[in-house]
Amino acid sequence: LVASSSSASAINTLAFKRLLASARGGPPREDPTIVHDMVHFKTSTNVHPLGVSKVAVSDKEVWANPMQHSVWTEEEVNSIKKTHKKPEDMVDRVALAAVKAARWSFDTFSGYRFGNLTEGKVINRICFLETVAGVPGMTAGMLRHLRSLRIMDRDHGWIHTLLEEAENERMHLLTFVKLRRPGPLFRAAVVGTQGVFMNVFFLCYLVSPRFCHRFVGYLEEEAVKTYTDIINAIDDGRLGHWKTQAAPQIAIDYWHLKPEATMRDLMLAVRADEACHRDVNHTLSGLKVDETNPYVLEHAQAAQQSSKIEAGKA
Repeated sequence: LVASSSSASAINTLAFKRLLASARGGPPREDPTIVHDMVHFKTSTNVHPLGVSKVAVSDKEVWANPMQHSVWTEEEVNSIKKTHKKPEDMVDRVALAAVKAARWSFDTFSGYRFGNLTEGKVINRICFLETVAGVPGMTAGMLRHLRSLRIMDRDHGWIHTLLEEAENERMHLLTFVKLRRPGPLFRAAVVGTQGVFMNVFFLCYLVSPRFCHRFVGYLEEEAVKTYTDIINAIDDGRLGHWKTQAAPQIAIDYWHLKPEATMRDLMLAVRADEACHRDVNHTLSGLKVDETNPYVLEHAQAAQQSSKIEAGKA
């Protein structure tokens, strides 16, 4: 194989060079420009093999999330509406019934639907549900990946959209745990729920990807309702302190929020994410498994936009 770029030499690992050296009958010849310090390239002096640049904040190079994510405008986050996809057949009706049952059960047994809305209730609810919301995208993406390997053909753009969704939901979780650290009982509940839900979703996706994407679409409809209710609670005073409370720095960096962004700004951005997942999954549910993902171009444009903002900060 012949590499055409100067950065391609950095791709060679020590083991690979030893293999080449053994073929030549001599010891490996080290490249003095490569430092094998076994640390992440973001905190090392190494040149990344793909040419990915680091991000400088206050003259310090720090890690930046490498996965593309949407950068929402003020107009976009304020234009999000609650929508509902009417069930068209039995698959849709079963998916909707499953989501309704799951929401009623969680709201009842967690106590969310009883008493006044408090910051503690909101954070606990968000943290728990985001640990669940990050499962479908990763599971579906993994199964699509394995299918692509089996059939030895392209995936038509589904995998990256699904993995981006999973990473986005994980970033929601990592943002909100900055506000409240879960206790041992909460963590135990997460472990149990994840173990059950991941395996059930895995099996369901093998049988009917259409059902699973419709289920996630309806689940995200409920998420949009939840975040809309939280925003309304901020505006009517029940959670009024979030109008001025600063958003965690991880949120400002990830969504490229303004430096003085508040918790309300964060909720608007997260709601926009959930609305995007809602529409994407309802769309994927209506496609055959070998049809092209219509969001591929939009994801590429969002990645370019995000990269430009990151480059401007460097």
